Amino acid sequence: MDPQRLKDVYERLEVLDDRLGHRMRARGGPARATTEQIEEKVRDLAEYASELRQLVRDLIVAISSRPSA
Repeated sequence: MDPQRLKDVYERLEVLDDRLGHRMRARGGPARATTEQIEEKVRDLAEYASELRQLVRDLIVAISSRPSA
């Protein structure tokens, strides 16, 4: 396991959560969302999922690689 890569992935995950995490959490309220709001939410979710997928790949590489010299 490469601890530096693992640390880098963790930091990137924290940045992703700070940047987009609040958009993924449900908002309270009885009002129905408009089409534009739904489209924006879907775009945010797609961006979040794409970046999260890359982070998981990098995490697997960090776990399976040797420590950098």
